[in-house]
Amino acid sequence: MMKTVSEIRSGFPILSRKVYGKDLVYLDNAATAQKPQQVIDKLIEINNLYTANAHRAVHYLSGKATEAYEGARDAVTAYIGAGSREEVIFTSGTTASINLVAFSFGEAFIHEGDEIIVTEAEHHSNIVPWQMLCERKKAVLKVWRLEDDGFLPMGTLARLITDKTRLVAVTHISNVLGVVNPVKDIVAFCHSWGVPVLIDGAQGIVHERVDMQALDCDFYAFSGHKIYAATGTGVLYGKKKWLDAMPPYMGGGEMIGTVRFEGTTYAPLPGKFEAGTQNLSGVPTLVPAMEILREMQESQAVIEEQSRIKDYLMDWFAGRGDIRLFGVPRRTSDKINLYSFAVDGAHHEDLALILDKMGIAVRSGQMCAEPLMDRFGVTGMLRASFAPYNTLAEAEYLTKCLDKAINMVR
Repeated sequence: MMKTVSEIRSGFPILSRKVYGKDLVYLDNAATAQKPQQVIDKLIEINNLYTANAHRAVHYLSGKATEAYEGARDAVTAYIGAGSREEVIFTSGTTASINLVAFSFGEAFIHEGDEIIVTEAEHHSNIVPWQMLCERKKAVLKVWRLEDDGFLPMGTLARLITDKTRLVAVTHISNVLGVVNPVKDIVAFCHSWGVPVLIDGAQGIVHERVDMQALDCDFYAFSGHKIYAATGTGVLYGKKKWLDAMPPYMGGGEMIGTVRFEGTTYAPLPGKFEAGTQNLSGVPTLVPAMEILREMQESQAVIEEQSRIKDYLMDWFAGRGDIRLFGVPRRTSDKINLYSFAVDGAHHEDLALILDKMGIAVRSGQMCAEPLMDRFGVTGMLRASFAPYNTLAEAEYLTKCLDKAINMVR
C-alpha cells in the first residue's frame, strides 16, 4: 500500500524538530537530504554489531561486514540497472567518483591536444577535475554554453564535438537550475561520434528513475547523502570495457592481486578501484535508502503533492516582477522542484539568514557553480530545493516568509 506524504514524513525524525521555536522547514535537499529511521537504524546496527574490516579476515564479524558491504553493491546494481556488479564502484560521493574517472580514464585515454567537453551548468566537481586533467595532459577543455532559460542547445554540441573529442561530461539535472537535461539524447549523439559520456547524477538519481541499460551512458556518478543514505558514501557506475582498461586511481590494500618489489598486479573489478578500508558502516545504508527512494518515486500521493508544489511556486514566481527565477521550464516535466532566484534590492545571504530564524533552511551563495553565476551576472542566488517529503503547506509558508524577509531588508 502506498504511503501518504504525512506517513513518509513521519519516518524522518529530524522533520519533526523545531529551530528557534519554529517548525523546521527543510528546503536544502539538493545539498544534503535528511535520513529516515531505517537508515539511522542500519548505521547503528553495523556499528553496534558488525564493526570489522570487510574482505580481509575469516572471523564472524568480518564475514558479516563483508556481507553487508557487498549486499549493498548487489542492491545498487539492481536499482540502477547496471550490467553486472563489477560495474559498481563505491566511493565517498559524486566528487570522488568524477575524480576517479578524470584521473584513471585520463591516464589511459587522454593525450596532448585531445578535447573534453563540459557544460556551463556544471557543479565545480564536474569542472575542476577535468581542468586538472587537461593541465596535466595538455588537453583542451571546451564549454557547452547554455541558452538564457538554462537549457542546453543540441546544435551547439554538434558544433563543439570533433574527432579529437575524447569525453563529454554533463549533469543529469542542474543543482542550480533544476533543469532536467536530455541525457539520453546527448549520450546517443555522442556515441554516434564514438565519444563516451560521463553523467553527474547527484540530482538525477533523486528525481528520475535511472536505468543504465536504457540510458547507455559510460559513467554515472552519484552520492548517498542525496538519496537519504549516510554521508561519505557514493557510487561510480562505469561500463566494464572502460573500467577494465583504466588504471587504478589509488594504490593500497585490497586493490591488489600480488605485490612484489619487482612489480604489482591489480585485483579484478570492482576491487581495483576500492583501495584501503571503505566506509563499511555507511555503504550498507544505501540499501534501505534506495528502498525508500523507490517508494517515494512510485507513490501517487507524493507525485501529486510535488505537482501541486510546482504549480504553486511557478505561478508565484511568475507573478513577482522583483524576483528573477533561474531555470524556467519550457514544459513542466523539464524542471524538478528546485528554485534558484535573485531578489531585486536584497542580498541572498541576508534573506537566507532571516528565513533561517523563521525555521526555513535554504541555500544561499554560488552553489559550487561559480561559472554559472558569471553566466547570469550574479554573485550568488537563493535556492529552495524540495524533496518528496516536503509539502505544499511548506511551499506556502516559504513564500509568506520570503515576502516578510524582502520587506525587512529593503
